[in-house]
Amino acid sequence: MKANTTPLHKLMAGVHRRMPARGRALPLVAALELARRAGWLEPPAALEGHVFLLTVQDLGLEVPFRCEGGRFRTAGAGSGEPALTLRAAAVDYLRLLGGEADTDTLFFQRKLVISGDTALGLEVKYWLDAAPRPAWVSQAAARLVALQGALTVRAG
Repeated sequence: MKANTTPLHKLMAGVHRRMPARGRALPLVAALELARRAGWLEPPAALEGHVFLLTVQDLGLEVPFRCEGGRFRTAGAGSGEPALTLRAAAVDYLRLLGGEADTDTLFFQRKLVISGDTALGLEVKYWLDAAPRPAWVSQAAARLVALQGALTVRAG
């Protein structure tokens, strides 16, 4: 974890470490499923059957999930090694979510690290960059980025 983490970051990381993998993945998987059902985030066929690991570096969070039957599911300890791992800080994921930054920009700034299956990584990159973002999602992400900045300044 970074030295400028807030008490909220520390609390979240502590709770997260004590949760089983499936429990850690549940909020993300629920959000992905809601976006899929709303028609905003249809996973490409290339994601089918793969396990992914999303790491939020500054919060010390690791979230395993998988794509199965065109749906997002939690991935537990018996799901196998992730085919693809994405690592970034929370604020960079929020910028990506809101459309404020794209995967190439974050990758070349070394703010997004992608490891594992290269072809699958490219598929995910193209999918994320092309995903439509409702205005409210972009606005909510921008507010959370601003809040993250305010919390970090206050803690520093």
